[in-house]
Amino acid sequence: MSSETVFVKILDKDYQVACPAGEKYALTEAARNLDERMRAIRNHGSVIGLERIAVMAALNLSHELLLASGRGGAPNISDSALTRLNEKLEQALNKLS
Repeated sequence: MSSETVFVKILDKDYQVACPAGEKYALTEAARNLDERMRAIRNHGSVIGLERIAVMAALNLSHELLLASGRGGAPNISDSALTRLNEKLEQALNKLS
């Protein structure tokens, strides 16, 4: 299967990504979505550092994927529960630095 090189920008950084032929649009939309989420986390101000912002965005996306696939436990998790989870993750990440 052939692939093409696609350039995407996430949090003002350029990335070069190999992409299967015909999937450029999906990849650029995924990058756009990730950029929006990471910017929202950064602008919230509680998470500092590119790596930590990326981990939080990945965790949130993974959680949404698990809920959508029916494997994420309670499908109606509350915003306050997610906030508590994010706070615990931030505390754990802060201990690493």
